[in-house]
Amino acid sequence: MEKEYSLVIRGSQRRKVVKALNRPKIPTQIKEDTKLSLNNVSDVLRFLEKANVVRCDNPEEKTGRVYKLTEKGMRIREELLK
Repeated sequence: MEKEYSLVIRGSQRRKVVKALNRPKIPTQIKEDTKLSLNNVSDVLRFLEKANVVRCDNPEEKTGRVYKLTEKGMRIREELLK
């Protein structure tokens, strides 16, 4: 988990997205919560998905993809909120 935690805390946008995922959300909701652009949110989600911090529940959908934290992501979020 240390590697993934390090990846998240080194990026302010990554920290914002992980903190915003208190429940499953679509990118538009994350955008509203974080005040980041939709492009930035999508890039960060893609990055975090590769790092196994977030997971897309419906990857076959073109719009309205639902993202949520993995177990690892939840532990990272808990650390960030301390």
